Amino acid sequence: MLINLSNHPLISWETVQRQTAELLFGEVQDLAFPYINPNSNEEEISLLADQYFEKIKQLQKGEENFAVHLMGELCFCFSLAERLKKYGIKTIASTTERKVIENGNQKTAVFNFVKFRAY
Repeated sequence: MLINLSNHPLISWETVQRQTAELLFGEVQDLAFPYINPNSNEEEISLLADQYFEKIKQLQKGEENFAVHLMGELCFCFSLAERLKKYGIKTIASTTERKVIENGNQKTAVFNFVKFRAY
């Protein structure tokens, strides 16, 4: 099972990203990414990481092929990834290729999934 803890729910993933996740981990389940107040201090981020660490441990329920796709606010992700890795839960990020499409004075960035990478 893969827990998707990011600002991009599974329904918004490209087909290739979803298929890769299912091939590697089977079921994929969204866990809503928390709102991170930009004024939060380190202690508040740490407490939030503790809360999500406990939620994820409950979702693991003895699953052997279990990982967390963790993408979002950097301090929270770092704090949570430290906990998950120390506990032995595989933690991954998705990598993308950025393509810029120029149309006159407008530039549009398109991100295409490449692979999952372990923290």
